[in-house]
Amino acid sequence: MQTEYVARRLPKFAGRAAWSAILGASPATPPLQGDVTADFTVIGAGFAGLSAARRLVQLNPGAKVVVLDATRVGDGGAGRNSGFMIDLPHNLASENYAGASEGRDRKLIDLNRLAISFAHEAVQDYGIDTNYFDPAGKINGAATQSSHAQNKSYGDHLQGLGERHEMLDEQAMFEVTGSRYYVSGLYTPGTVMIQPAGYVRGLALGLSRAVAIYENSPVTAFCRQGAGWRVETSGGSVSTGKIILANNGHIESFGIARGRLMHIFLFASMTEELGGDTLRRLGGQPRWGITPSDPMGTTVRRIDTGQGGNRIAVRTCAEYLPHLESTEYKMRRAAKIMRRKFADRFPGLGDVRMEYTWSGPLCLSRNDVSVTGEIDNGVFAACCQNGLGTTRGTLTGIAAAEQASGESSAITAFFTGPKKPARLPPAPLAKLGATAYLNWKGWLARHE
Repeated sequence: MQTEYVARRLPKFAGRAAWSAILGASPATPPLQGDVTADFTVIGAGFAGLSAARRLVQLNPGAKVVVLDATRVGDGGAGRNSGFMIDLPHNLASENYAGASEGRDRKLIDLNRLAISFAHEAVQDYGIDTNYFDPAGKINGAATQSSHAQNKSYGDHLQGLGERHEMLDEQAMFEVTGSRYYVSGLYTPGTVMIQPAGYVRGLALGLSRAVAIYENSPVTAFCRQGAGWRVETSGGSVSTGKIILANNGHIESFGIARGRLMHIFLFASMTEELGGDTLRRLGGQPRWGITPSDPMGTTVRRIDTGQGGNRIAVRTCAEYLPHLESTEYKMRRAAKIMRRKFADRFPGLGDVRMEYTWSGPLCLSRNDVSVTGEIDNGVFAACCQNGLGTTRGTLTGIAAAEQASGESSAITAFFTGPKKPARLPPAPLAKLGATAYLNWKGWLARHE
């Protein structure tokens, strides 16, 4: 047990969070100034932190809950997400997203659907725009015969689990996307396509009736104070009974789970709004989302005016950045690759400009285990989402809130097991190994 946890750094993201930018400005909440008190303090206002705050309010009526975020809600990691709230197994380290066993995958499906139900209830309770929470399903897109075989393999796995799916041929993929690039697709209906910034903004606005949310208030340290804790920011402090750390990979900056977390940054670009002539040339449906059949391939998503304009987003280019900092140089380099990926899929849209390019963080562990549970007296974690920020973040946030409230459920039971994220090799070897692995897997999936 420690008496003080001090942040050694703050994550640095390159580029503007497009999902937030295309919605326009939202009313700001002031940063924390001076000293306040709380029963519970949540650090981080993304999927995990806001889900934790909602669950705390449900379990502890009248309790004082404070949420602190280093940026504006929707501008951090949550607003840099691709917006796939996936119900099915989605193991990024596998060849086709399947997990280690059908039993574990069945359990994950059940839990992921609990997360989606929790989010859907929040949309209803807080009047969040339903365009930001669209149960449209998603497609695993295959551009080559080898990736088509991966789709078939995953489809067989889903068949064994009794899960609905549909194989789309080349013509069907063209009718959906307007692109001749894909040879097939595997459609699954359970994914909710969210506008990530719109969803978390709406969640924060709804919670603000019962929760104090302070934006632009990065936590610099937290230390013991009597039977509780004191959480410090540059402008003030919170004296609190319990803390929930919902800051994903940034938890390592406080010395927690050090040497056990892999920090991967992905890069994305989004087009300018597509005009009428461009939309006619493109064809296809107005909303769809494609994850690559090979997990290291390229994610593509099309949205319409209800989600921030008629636009196409492309995400790819994974980099291992253990210091949680991406740079403008790396972003510009990735932008060239994404421009090529876009041109491969939409050769008739060469005149379309990319209006936004940005980076976003993933936090992974070698053994697909999150950082959860009570890590110190009264300090609970909801971190390391293993590339599944929407569903896994929601689940870990719920689990942390229930643990902090002395409650339990199937979600809490899943995240309170004895396993911890596996230790990584020494830092130089971890960087060399991870970089080599990402480059190799990226090359194998270069057409996807």
